[in-house]
Amino acid sequence: MLAVGLPLVLLLLALPGAGAFPEALAVKNISQKEAEFDKNYTDFVNSELLNIYTFNHTVMRNRTEGVRVTVNVLSEQKETPVLFVVRQKEAVVSFQVPLILRGLFQRKYLYQNVSRTLCQPLTKSESETQFFYVDVSTLSARNASYQLRVTRVENFVLRTSERFSFNATAAQPQYFKYVFPEGVDSVIVKVTSRMAFPCSVISIQDILCPVYDLDNNVAFIGMYQTMTKKAAITVQKKDFPSNSFYVVVVVKTEDEACGGPLPYYPLTKDEPVDQGSRQKALDVMVSPAITSEVYVSAMLFCLGIFLSFYLLTLLIACCETWRQQKKRKKLLAAMDTPTTDTGRPRITPDSLLSHPPYHSYGYGSLENSSTLSTEGITESMGSTDASSGSTERTLENVASRPRLDSLSSVEEDDYDTLADIDSDKNVIRTKQYLYVADLARKDKRVLRKKYQIYFWNIATIAVFYALPVIQLVITYQTVVNVTGNQDICYYNFLCAHPLGNLSAFNNILSNLGYVLLGLLFLLIILQREISYNRALVRSDTQALECGIPKHFGLFYAMGTALMMEGLLSACYHVCPNYTNFQFDTSFMYMIAGLCMLKLYQKRHPDINASAYSAYACLAIVIFFSVIGVVFGKGNMMFWIFFSVIHIIATLLLSTQLYYMGRWKFDSGIPRRIVLVLYTDCIRQCSGPMYVDRMVLLVMGNIINWSLAAYGLIVQPNDFASYLLAIGICNLLLYFAFYIIMKLRSGERIKLIPLLCIISTSVVWGFALFFFFQGLSTWQKTPAESRQHNRDCILLSFFDDHDIWHFLSSIALFGSFLVLLTLDDDLDCVQRDKIYVF
Repeated sequence: MLAVGLPLVLLLLALPGAGAFPEALAVKNISQKEAEFDKNYTDFVNSELLNIYTFNHTVMRNRTEGVRVTVNVLSEQKETPVLFVVRQKEAVVSFQVPLILRGLFQRKYLYQNVSRTLCQPLTKSESETQFFYVDVSTLSARNASYQLRVTRVENFVLRTSERFSFNATAAQPQYFKYVFPEGVDSVIVKVTSRMAFPCSVISIQDILCPVYDLDNNVAFIGMYQTMTKKAAITVQKKDFPSNSFYVVVVVKTEDEACGGPLPYYPLTKDEPVDQGSRQKALDVMVSPAITSEVYVSAMLFCLGIFLSFYLLTLLIACCETWRQQKKRKKLLAAMDTPTTDTGRPRITPDSLLSHPPYHSYGYGSLENSSTLSTEGITESMGSTDASSGSTERTLENVASRPRLDSLSSVEEDDYDTLADIDSDKNVIRTKQYLYVADLARKDKRVLRKKYQIYFWNIATIAVFYALPVIQLVITYQTVVNVTGNQDICYYNFLCAHPLGNLSAFNNILSNLGYVLLGLLFLLIILQREISYNRALVRSDTQALECGIPKHFGLFYAMGTALMMEGLLSACYHVCPNYTNFQFDTSFMYMIAGLCMLKLYQKRHPDINASAYSAYACLAIVIFFSVIGVVFGKGNMMFWIFFSVIHIIATLLLSTQLYYMGRWKFDSGIPRRIVLVLYTDCIRQCSGPMYVDRMVLLVMGNIINWSLAAYGLIVQPNDFASYLLAIGICNLLLYFAFYIIMKLRSGERIKLIPLLCIISTSVVWGFALFFFFQGLSTWQKTPAESRQHNRDCILLSFFDDHDIWHFLSSIALFGSFLVLLTLDDDLDCVQRDKIYVF
């Protein structure tokens, strides 16, 4: 009795109010009973009566049995609850009934029916009989009736790949034990329910006592995540020294954490609310996760896919080199053959040996109005039987024509500030029909420096942007690993494969394609630039006077942006959430902007935007992206402001493009607008001077005004994607216009760019299909986001979003190749015969 009496004294000292009311220690009656499992005990207690129930059960080393205590207080005991204390060999569990749990804003919720599973002590012997005691007491002077039942838990130990169903409430949590089988290093615990609410919490805890299984303490230890209908946690054997763990399921007192509404709360301050039964039916299943062999095969697959592009590029380059050498030898042999009329060998300029003839320069109705068309070098190549005199005259014509880029001074700023040249700009750029030669008058050294700034600026931006991003996501991952709070990051938990400290290595690995293909694109650009520079060193007339002017700075910037998109997307997927979304989208905006600038630069090299103004505009776009995500949800004032800015920016850009930059933004704009409307619309009805440009800009304004109206009316939740859609729509519109005008101008698309366009379009279609699967979303609560989670679909390692990474990186690489090779058919055409549109 002494062994029992000492804990009783300690118990009574621990009773609420025992220190303030010494009379509470004066227990007159102690009732101790031998109790049995699976039997109901209906009894009462008061301030003068303490009931003790003694249970004994056999504990085996190789077998684990759960013990569950269920109590129900039958009388109203709000002021003086009944205290239940379960004393075990190595643990003590205590709780009061009615059980009061606190929710948001310190709201109180009251529960009369409480069940708790006892922590199972370990034993070193094969079999051991252990006793535990259930002490029931209260400070109420009146009798408090209660009902007690202690049962053994069937299926307390979960079996691998077997589904187990159970029910849980906020006051009746459940937990089960799982032991790693031999040869299994990691498992995935999947918990599902047909009911979205009540909200629940799934926790993975080590085999320790006590087990934290209440709403107010379940986050104290282990890994945990909130849940509506789906939850999944990958557990690794190395994190649990005992090779086993508890799966704890707790129903929350409120649904606000899962996106549900807050319940009605009485106006009386601190009045507990009886929620009745918040019961939820759940299923749990523990399955083996993937093995190390799957990791290796997935990495090899990823490397093989993208390294094959390197091999394919090398093969195409070798075939093209072999073809050019064969054609060169054939032309050299023909050059050494004497002609029949003079007996002298043919003279073929070295610059013409590797380019096919070009015949068509028609532009529909503009063909007869062109006064700049002269006999060019490509016309002299129309027949291989042309006389040497004709060839010599053609070359003399090209060589005698003054160098257009010599009209510029060394510095672009000097060129722009000379009054006479500024007048020349107004004359040339406001002509009705422009040719590339009209907009390629500046010194090539100046333009080369101008466009190289694009590359150096984006490289600088990338370094300063990436370093803090990497530091931040490492901190995020560390917080997740230390706290165990898996609601911080929005993974696809059904296909999140950890590696080291990374929780979702597959989402990071799939971004490798952006980096490798971006690097490959940079190598292709480097090879093209080297070949072009060699042609300039040889004073190749064709390189100097023919084709679209070659400027590679924007291409280098595009390749760098693609690599940075891969790096920052990987950083974002280390811990995707609301606060770091811009890491994944910033360089998407840059890629879209750089592609539009490159497409415009092809026919407007002298008047393209500078790197500083371009990146400043992109910075404004990213700024609006952040502001829209943070403040735009349901904010009508923001959407009105953004729509107005969007429309004004569209009008200003349209004016800039229509007049080729030859207009002034000053106080005289309203007067000039009224004058133009009066002259062209009222006084005389005349059409626009630049019809093609007007068609493009009208279509662009229709699309942008429609997108602005859509945003204002619908107010989409994903503002970042909405903003990216605006950029992509404008890029696609301009690209379609470029292709149509190119074909209308009598130009043609060679085989390689045509194949790139077709294959890239197909890949983009499949990529967008996987993108819109939506496996997670940080616009909702973590529990709601997990409802969108899906299993892996490729190699048991990659999910739909990983395939989006694969396909979109290939599609972006193909899109870059389209921009690179689209005008290769003009390499033999003089610039004063290439139309500007």
